[in-house]
Amino acid sequence: MTDKLNELTAAGVAVWLDDLSRVRLSSGGLDQLRREKHVAGVTTNPTIFAKALSDADEYNWQLRDLATRGVEVEESVRMLTTYDVRWACDVMRPSYDGSDGVDGRVSIEVDPRVAHDSDKTVAEAKALWWLVDRPNLFIKIPATEEGLSAITDTLAEGISVNVTLIFGLDRYSAVMEAFLAGLEKAKANGHDLSKIGSVASFFVSRVDAEVDKRLEKIGSDQAKALRGKAAVANAQLAYERYSEVFSSDRWKALAAAGAHPQRPLWASTSTKNPDYRDVIYVEELIAPGTVNTMPESVIHAYADHGETRGDTVTGAYDAARKVFADLESVGVDMDDVIATLEREGVEKFETSWQELLDGVRKSLEAAAKGKGAPNKAAKGNAKAAEQAGGNA
Repeated sequence: MTDKLNELTAAGVAVWLDDLSRVRLSSGGLDQLRREKHVAGVTTNPTIFAKALSDADEYNWQLRDLATRGVEVEESVRMLTTYDVRWACDVMRPSYDGSDGVDGRVSIEVDPRVAHDSDKTVAEAKALWWLVDRPNLFIKIPATEEGLSAITDTLAEGISVNVTLIFGLDRYSAVMEAFLAGLEKAKANGHDLSKIGSVASFFVSRVDAEVDKRLEKIGSDQAKALRGKAAVANAQLAYERYSEVFSSDRWKALAAAGAHPQRPLWASTSTKNPDYRDVIYVEELIAPGTVNTMPESVIHAYADHGETRGDTVTGAYDAARKVFADLESVGVDMDDVIATLEREGVEKFETSWQELLDGVRKSLEAAAKGKGAPNKAAKGNAKAAEQAGGNA
């Protein structure tokens, strides 16, 4: 039987899992995906943690200990989530060692409430890096305008970064600029560039969800014919920009000093529209040197019926530009689409973070009162958190 995920990996796409929980860790499920499904990395976000902490008794002992010690809610969240991420880093360490530090990475996000405060973002990144204390960690920083300088300053400290919530091409170019500047500063600060990793998480399916909504509202046959095309075209043009930046003389100087490129990571790759093929955002975004982070359901779907047809990106630039021109001609303002998605992306993760805080607060209160299974008090928040967020 054909190993479709191995074919995808051979085509240059690193398969990452967009999920983490203590149950997945303690059951050996993550290690099994690493060994059997070619999973070479893990991404998390506030929504994933909000759901994980409310769904399992695995956290009860730690919640009881935290309650006994009188640890405040926000610090408790850090203790709970960094425990899982540290464990996941250890599980993924063979992938990290086997890829010379390129893969085997596990991401943890800074508090999304500080996404518009550069200084606080850097301070949070440094704290998380110290708490997890694993070389294969990624600190996730949202690609807000204020986040750009935080990306540079965090990399300058020798800390590896996953830049998240990228939706538009111009912002993506700014992210790559922030990456290059960060590595240049890291080199000047005496850091070993070969130990610093980075990915740029470019969101996919949410673009189609927003654009399709606008196309439906326009309602013409020409508009409806463009449904399901914007997200892939947007990502393909992002890869074009990536190829240009990472063939420049500026990059070559950093590569000569041992630096690894900041790989494009396709995020939000589960289809939001059931009419679309469930692996469309994998099949249509196959290109060398990329990462695709998927929910487990998409990993299994690709293993079952995914088609690896070689590079489906670099030959599609002109077609992608035509999609953008056609969208403009029917009245879709892509600049407004991107601005809306960025704003909503940060807001959704802020909502999930608040759900996480509320759930842990209730669990700590229950534990302090001596009730069993304290985290069950957070159950009511799990569904809301799941609905509020999105993958990657």
